[in-house]
Amino acid sequence: MDKEFFKTVSLAAFGELLRGFAPLAAQSAGLLEAHGRYLSEDVVAGEDLPPVSRSCMDGYALRARDAFGASEGNPAYLECAASLAVDGIFSGELPQGQCAGILTGGSLPAGADAVVMIEHTARMGEATIEIRRSPAPGENVMRAGEDAARGQVALPAATRLRPQEIGLLAALGRERVMVRARPRVAIVSTGDEVVPVAAQARPGQVRDVNSYALACQAREAGGEPKLCGLVPDDAAALRAALEEALAASDAVLISGGSSVGARDYTVAAVEALPGAAVLAHGVAMRPGKPVLLARVGEKAVIGLPGQVTSAQVVMIALGMPFLRHLQGDAAAFERQSATVVAELARNLPSARGREDFIRVRLERRLGMVPLAHPLLGKSGLLSTMIAAGGLARIEAQREGLEAGALVEVIVL
Repeated sequence: MDKEFFKTVSLAAFGELLRGFAPLAAQSAGLLEAHGRYLSEDVVAGEDLPPVSRSCMDGYALRARDAFGASEGNPAYLECAASLAVDGIFSGELPQGQCAGILTGGSLPAGADAVVMIEHTARMGEATIEIRRSPAPGENVMRAGEDAARGQVALPAATRLRPQEIGLLAALGRERVMVRARPRVAIVSTGDEVVPVAAQARPGQVRDVNSYALACQAREAGGEPKLCGLVPDDAAALRAALEEALAASDAVLISGGSSVGARDYTVAAVEALPGAAVLAHGVAMRPGKPVLLARVGEKAVIGLPGQVTSAQVVMIALGMPFLRHLQGDAAAFERQSATVVAELARNLPSARGREDFIRVRLERRLGMVPLAHPLLGKSGLLSTMIAAGGLARIEAQREGLEAGALVEVIVL
């Protein structure tokens, strides 16, 4: 292999190449199936939600001005025109100077614009209600159309459907919505030294860690992983494995064989595939520099480092955002799923022109940002990833950070 081919691109440039792959096709999904996925089109409300103004509390519906200035020492007195059931409808308009008993979720009488909680009232005789608090207009009221207005966009395309969005869809009567397909992710692990998990590893051999760790990361990002087994360091065998993986997936992850070395067959095997083009080989980040990206038809093949920590960090920085991008997440590369700002506990050196992802242990502090303790270790060790609460990101233009500096930490 020509070692001069191995030239790094920036993390941002690598992300732009990944953005060049189109999101997956849209498909109809029921609400439970749609959970965690991304809308492929706007959801327009077919009705107002709520359809009428409703009470947020048990109490009395009234015109706010009829109890203006009411207090414990100077209560207002209103006549109770009716006590409504939760599904009851007041006939006509509520007369001035009167109120109506109402339950949480009940429909507001026409003319009423506020609800005073029952805790701030007292019944005086059969029909007189003492109001001990002055409500503001709209207080304790869910206005008609406040959640969603008929004919307006209730949820825009690219929205990730969390439980609260699923609840809104159910409230709007939408049993099915159009979402992006989940990416099918084939995972190929390479190397003569890699043996199955159940095998007794001899000196010079390692068990297949990456297949399982990468599959879990793909699943966390919304993908549907498929383990394609172990492939030896053989160009023909790797090409055959890639052809099979591409036929049954939307993206392929290759673990191992992405570095420049005598046993690196990945580039040759990828380039031999019909319609293949290598887009990049090497990204300016640590750990994880030897990353390969190729396009085969419309599908991405990503070659990851064989070192376990490096492979996982590359997935966090690039692979998982890419899988969310395929599902229609328009901001997949602009943000991580969860980040916190932390204060560095010690100086951290780094080289300009390379983005560093430092494993850190987060120490929580009452009333202060967390303290980030760097966990330095070799990329072939799992222990630092297990002990880490996050990855502190040092941008490429920085030449290290001093103790006390604030840094963004991707939460693991």
